[in-house]
Amino acid sequence: MIIAVWGLGACTATTGGNAGFIRNLPEEIVAMAAPNQDLTAVQLKEDDGCYWYRHTGPVETTMLPLRTAEGRPICTRPQT
Repeated sequence: MIIAVWGLGACTATTGGNAGFIRNLPEEIVAMAAPNQDLTAVQLKEDDGCYWYRHTGPVETTMLPLRTAEGRPICTRPQT
């Protein structure tokens, strides 16, 4: 099951100098997001309509889908 957050994509502001990360993540997204995800480095990807966060691991830094505590991706539209 995909969590869809309709219309929130238009409410997010991104910073030009911070690699396009969302400056003010909507409260609804923060409330849904599972712990231990970097909510200071989140992007909304246009190609899939889902939120992705920057994960800095011991070997590499990569973007991962932002997920709920149940493990479902947080998206602005249903996934096909």
